[in-house]
Amino acid sequence: MKVIFLQDVKGKGKAGEVKDVSEGYARNFLIPRKMAVEANDANLKQLEMKKKSEAKRAQKEFEEAQALKAQIEKTEITLSAKSGEGGRLFGSITSKQIAEELKKKGFNIDKRKIDLNEPIRTLGYTDVPLKLHPKVTAVLKVHVKEA
Repeated sequence: MKVIFLQDVKGKGKAGEVKDVSEGYARNFLIPRKMAVEANDANLKQLEMKKKSEAKRAQKEFEEAQALKAQIEKTEITLSAKSGEGGRLFGSITSKQIAEELKKKGFNIDKRKIDLNEPIRTLGYTDVPLKLHPKVTAVLKVHVKEA
């Protein structure tokens, strides 16, 4: 019997897949637990519509990330910190501080999207990558100056 999986079923299929399973497994387990529906014409058409709308939504997210990247790359943020000899900071500039400064500038970027390998510990300019989308990475200029 062909079924459309509504959610991931370990060892059988992922959500949205159309697979052949045994009649008893489908009727007694998958369908009553709402893990799958029978693959008839109406359900297949509905699955296709759902995939199209999902593709449109993903494309829209990608375009929004591209627009945000263009805005962010024009922006420069300035942070001040206490420093000692040779431009070394006593503390460090973390992704949380960068996210707060971006919020003040009007960008709502989560600190987990800021791709800092390690906190900034020196004065001067640093390029910080921001992971806005799996395919879109923006580079933000961060200027750290003496407090």
